Amino acid sequence: METVVVGLSGGVDSSVAAYLLKQQGYNVIGLFMVNWEETDEQDNCTAEQDFEDVKRVANKIGIPYYTVNYAKEYRDRVFSYFLEEYEKGYTPNPDVMCNKEIKFGPFLEHAMKLGADYIATGHYCKRVDRDDKVYLYKSFDKNKDQTYFLNQLNQSQLSKTLFPLADIDKTEVRRIAKELGLITAEKKDSTGICFIGERNFRQFLKGFLPAKKGVIKDLDGNVVGEHDGVMYYTIGQRRGLNIGGKNGYDSDRWFVVKKDVKTNTLYVNCGECDEMYSNGCIVTEFNWITDKLEGEFDSQVKLRYRQPDQATHVTVLDEHTLRLDFVDKQRAVTVGQFAVLYDDEGMCIGGGRINSLQ
Repeated sequence: METVVVGLSGGVDSSVAAYLLKQQGYNVIGLFMVNWEETDEQDNCTAEQDFEDVKRVANKIGIPYYTVNYAKEYRDRVFSYFLEEYEKGYTPNPDVMCNKEIKFGPFLEHAMKLGADYIATGHYCKRVDRDDKVYLYKSFDKNKDQTYFLNQLNQSQLSKTLFPLADIDKTEVRRIAKELGLITAEKKDSTGICFIGERNFRQFLKGFLPAKKGVIKDLDGNVVGEHDGVMYYTIGQRRGLNIGGKNGYDSDRWFVVKKDVKTNTLYVNCGECDEMYSNGCIVTEFNWITDKLEGEFDSQVKLRYRQPDQATHVTVLDEHTLRLDFVDKQRAVTVGQFAVLYDDEGMCIGGGRINSLQ
């Protein structure tokens, strides 16, 4: 009997993933990761609450469970990157890095030491084995597909991973959990920063990166307000600017257009404008999940999670650097985020960091 170590998070997806694997005849072991030990604004430790749910789920479906602490690894490999990117004025994606550096790093290594044949997660994505390689495809539930967050995985990691939720949708997952009487059946999906949870983001960030107030200017250089620190804002952001209803402007719909970290200036525009759109971008540190491609080719790209795939022409500049020329101009493309490529069949080719815009 093959052994699978399932990453139990205390949520409904990983709970059902563990149950399905047991039903398929695997020897299933639950492993809960503690990656963040600080309390939230209400002085609640979400890790403790989640572990209580993990214990109840594991006991209900009849599998052993353990806990492992990766708080130091998370701070060193993920959170430090998160802060460094924000300090530079970029907008990072800690979920992508958490998968690369924690879930499919130390967690995978620990599972193998326990004698596991595979690890498994509650991600919505599909593994396809073909031609002695492992391919990553979008899940049956396109609305919940999470391949975007797994774009940095390699063949070694994927070959040791199972995705039990590949062919079912979220509604079915909750139905199974409810039928089993699992405590997580109606638990709200986790949002916010990976493993840190939902918080007042600006207040949270201020605890690590001190606020540095500065001016907000329109594209003509007129001062229209004051900001708390350019690092707290993202391109295309509309809410939280507190500059509505300015005299001389036709609308109170202001958008962040660009950030200048050197001068600590936030640039905005009253209404949509061409400066909010990009014709393309340069992508660096690109990770090829399967075969490395060369030359030029057409592809689909996702520039942020939840965005519908967009048609793009790809030029490979070197092994890990690509130029993307979008078929249609793209709004609010953000340096620091990941551009993830797909073929027309939903296979994830890989992804890399958006380094600059065109």
